[in-house]
Amino acid sequence: MTDTEPDWWRDAVVYQVYPRSFADGDGDGTGDIRGMIDRLPYLADLGVDAVWVNPWFRSPLHDGGYDVADYFTIEPRFGTVDDAMEFIEAAHARDIRVIVDLVPNHTSDEHAWFREALAADPGSEARDRYIFRPGRGPGGAEPPSDWKAVFGGPAWTRIPDGDWYLHLFDVTQPDLNWEHPQVRSEFCDILRFWFDRGVDGFRVDVAHGLVKDTTFPDLGDRGPRLLDSERSLDHPYWDRDGVHEIIREWRAVLDEYEGRMMVAEAWVHADRLPLYLRDDEYHQSFNFDLLEATWDADEFRTVIVESLAAADAVRAPSTWVLSNHDVVRHATRYGLPTSVPWRRWVTDGPHDALDRESGLRRARAAALILLSLPGSAYIYQGEELGLPEVYDLPDDVLDDPTWERSGHVHRGRDGCRVPIPWETSGPSFGFGAGEPWLPQPAEFGRLSVEAQGGDPESMLSLYRAALALRRRMFGVSDDLETLDIGADVLAFTRGHVAVVANMGSAPIPLPDGELVLSSAPIDGGEVPADATVWLETSP
Repeated sequence: MTDTEPDWWRDAVVYQVYPRSFADGDGDGTGDIRGMIDRLPYLADLGVDAVWVNPWFRSPLHDGGYDVADYFTIEPRFGTVDDAMEFIEAAHARDIRVIVDLVPNHTSDEHAWFREALAADPGSEARDRYIFRPGRGPGGAEPPSDWKAVFGGPAWTRIPDGDWYLHLFDVTQPDLNWEHPQVRSEFCDILRFWFDRGVDGFRVDVAHGLVKDTTFPDLGDRGPRLLDSERSLDHPYWDRDGVHEIIREWRAVLDEYEGRMMVAEAWVHADRLPLYLRDDEYHQSFNFDLLEATWDADEFRTVIVESLAAADAVRAPSTWVLSNHDVVRHATRYGLPTSVPWRRWVTDGPHDALDRESGLRRARAAALILLSLPGSAYIYQGEELGLPEVYDLPDDVLDDPTWERSGHVHRGRDGCRVPIPWETSGPSFGFGAGEPWLPQPAEFGRLSVEAQGGDPESMLSLYRAALALRRRMFGVSDDLETLDIGADVLAFTRGHVAVVANMGSAPIPLPDGELVLSSAPIDGGEVPADATVWLETSP
């Protein structure tokens, strides 16, 4: 692959691969790089431009790889650096670029730096690469602040010599001290290491974190959620101004290499997001507003129009996503009543409130909305199969640290991380040669790639058709113009294409134009409820 398209990421379709659950090449029940290589023809046939690989670095996998023990090696359960390079080269041979997940806020407690810190004395240089502090109260028995961890419980843990260390996520994920020059230089080295091995970009985890208020003020009733910066423009550890100096250092490294990019996972106030997208910072930042939106035409329209305006203001492309490894799959979310909060539904139910058929219809319609919008689209593995959330996993297989840290109150994110099915039968529906690391429901057989591949009406066929047409019908410079054709209808044009999504409960007349794609059968000249159509219009 040559870098003849330096801005390839501006309208790319990126497929998110969660390595543990994508394909198991060696039969041990855990997905791996060999399995990813074997399944590259599938991704090429699907028609994606790039893959984003969730963390594949060496890790004890206490948090699915987001607890990194060594950024320069690959987790042995996934493979080796040579395997990773083979995957990158094989992807490039199919004109698929590779984006790797970078986790800079914290490391694993098995990282060599943290082990050195634990063996060192309080106040030592080794400890200064992390955030260690003495406690408060008699004998320092109280934590330095009242901060809570995102996964539940306190954000501070005391070690035997009395010092406390900060971990905004799991106790096994100590936060790095980004005021330390060695931390800063190490991550520049990590970027160069992987760019030199062919990686095309990085997705940066918790990009609005890193910098903390070192006076450690108590938060009181302000919680630790990633979205807390939305409610506070002076949060002690989210979205602090100092993070931008770090980002500019990274961008300088990226600019040493042609055609490289980085995309931020930044949960920040809308007024602050443009700061992350300045010319010398990130190329993109994930837009989660569409993911958060309920199935409502007005809400979708508002999110789309405002997101495009915000991105245009800083000459950045918008990014669109409906699902990922951290949220309930949208084929399930869209089947829930709006009165049921999907974030708590996995644990609290009521599970009989789920309308599976409605969720699947809406997921099909949403796919055609997603793939017609200006900018880049991110697809989470399995959404092209219409996979549902597996909300009823047995308690004893739950792996997400949220389950333990919350005292078994929140079941966590495992339900969207169940290994995807490739075949209609077998011990793991073709995921591997044996049982998978998380059990799959019986319905996965009929949702498998094998079952859907030859069915022209399947979700997989819809995605394949939409991706092929997207390349032909939508130009990077085609602006979006909204149309008003009735209540409960989201409609807009891009170039010579009209996109009409009937998000209401009754059919609507099919607008003028040549029908080129529909998420549902079109009978009698009407667009049914919960359906989207693409129409080619006259120039």
